[in-house]
Amino acid sequence: MNQQDTRFFGHPLGLAFLFFTELWERFSYYGMRAILVLYIYSSIDDGGLGWTQKSALALYGWYTMLVYLMSIPGGYVADKYLGQKRTVMLGGILLCIGHGILAVDALWAFYAGLAFIVMGVGGLKPNISTMVGGLYTEGDPRRDKGFTIFYIGINVGAFIASIIVGYVGETIGWHYGFGLAGIGMLLGQIVFVYGQRYLVGVGDYTPAPKIEGTNRNAPLTKVEKDRTVVLLISFLIVIVFWGAFEQAGGLMNIYAKEKVDRVFFGLFEIPASVFQSVNAFFIITFGTIVAAYWDRRRRKGGEVSSLYKMAIGTIVMGLGFLMMAFASIEASAEPFGRAGMYWLILAYWLHTLGELSASPVALSFITKLAPLKVASLMMGVYFAMTGFGNKVAGWIGEAAQIDPIEIVYTGNAELLQEFEEAAQAISEDKGFSFRAKLYPQTDGSWILETYEDGKPLQQLFALSGNAETVAKDEAYIKKALQDGKATQEKPYHATLRFNKDVEARKIKANKGDGKDYSGTLVIEEVQNRAELYTFLFITVFTVLFGIILIAFLKPLKALTHGAENDKHEE
Repeated sequence: MNQQDTRFFGHPLGLAFLFFTELWERFSYYGMRAILVLYIYSSIDDGGLGWTQKSALALYGWYTMLVYLMSIPGGYVADKYLGQKRTVMLGGILLCIGHGILAVDALWAFYAGLAFIVMGVGGLKPNISTMVGGLYTEGDPRRDKGFTIFYIGINVGAFIASIIVGYVGETIGWHYGFGLAGIGMLLGQIVFVYGQRYLVGVGDYTPAPKIEGTNRNAPLTKVEKDRTVVLLISFLIVIVFWGAFEQAGGLMNIYAKEKVDRVFFGLFEIPASVFQSVNAFFIITFGTIVAAYWDRRRRKGGEVSSLYKMAIGTIVMGLGFLMMAFASIEASAEPFGRAGMYWLILAYWLHTLGELSASPVALSFITKLAPLKVASLMMGVYFAMTGFGNKVAGWIGEAAQIDPIEIVYTGNAELLQEFEEAAQAISEDKGFSFRAKLYPQTDGSWILETYEDGKPLQQLFALSGNAETVAKDEAYIKKALQDGKATQEKPYHATLRFNKDVEARKIKANKGDGKDYSGTLVIEEVQNRAELYTFLFITVFTVLFGIILIAFLKPLKALTHGAENDKHEE
């Protein structure tokens, strides 16, 4: 590209089109991500799929993992066949199709839409960044600042998407939110197509050049082997960091919905998904501050190696979950309690500071250490490990959700006269729920009664399943009450949710008959404890992991053989 092209804040005008393309692509991705888990576990009456929270987090883990894994074939297709420009175009088309399909209210559309989005992100995400680099000739001092501007576009898109798409999805309708995300992607695709005239020669397909002096069949040298060992350790850091950080769209999103007081000064309630914008906001506002801190530390002769930054970033990010532990303690202080939103904001602030220290240096570190003959393979492994970190995030989120006890509704019209809201819901074939007190009897049995006025609830339901399952659930409830030393004066608490079978709803003759209802029973104290232990586990593990890295920093740096000083002579 022409170094004299300074039409976009001193940078090539092509950067503007890549900036806005990525902004709208990230708008679509993060907008959809903000409401994905909430949509999956929301009840059918609220327009969701009605899955359990554990199942929602499991799917979220698979989805976010596959998004990163598809970056590998996306990069391969660009390198071998299409070039970055055409692969980005193809990825954008697939994304538009995927988001458009998600706007359709049908289960097949949900799965198909996710599949298209996974393929689309895999084609677009790894290649548009490469195109940014292609705007500059070798040695152009504007390159780093160009990537900084591009990175701002990513976070501006993520910020506005979480607010707008999140609000529309939660308050108007999930599929309107998905559709809005699709409109964002369509705008990004239009920008990219229009900007082709300013991207001539950027991202076009060219056969991969042979690396002179490199024998791909030759064994690795001692230096290359040492650097590869450090690379493998850095991949472990990637898994740990993203396995914790990516709780944002999963566990922390659900926690914001269920356990955080989101009423803003008594004026209005903030949708849970809107809090997904906090991370992007902090990146925009604290990005230069964190960069200035590391630059000042470097000038003063302090430790600023990539491994050190990644270790510090992991520790700081992990401390954010200590804020979530405090939130859990506050929410558990009273029955069906909620934590202040300030804990959530503090957690995201620490997560952002950690991300700004660890994430920007990871890719650069890999390019410096990877042996030339396996550089592409190492980059692919990096994306794979990032994907695996996202799957680990899903596993951790699942661990924080207890398996609900399956129950079946057995009440009748006469019994429902005492429960007006439930009776009204049943007359309309809608779902209903109860908040209850749970405590043991002297004979070993247990009692459930409404939290507000003490009406007995056990006459309305029975434990679901065969005799073995029922016995297992009975034992589980009794043990929970015993471990918690619950009494009638200091009871445990439970939430019961009932929903009518989807197929039974479709039969008009069954309307309002109260049949085909099943549900779940969750003991609040047990669920609160699982979340608290999960937050504490993440904190302790990430902090200890970072401290161990720092303890072994000197020998690990020695194994890099000065790679970070750009000394590549063997």
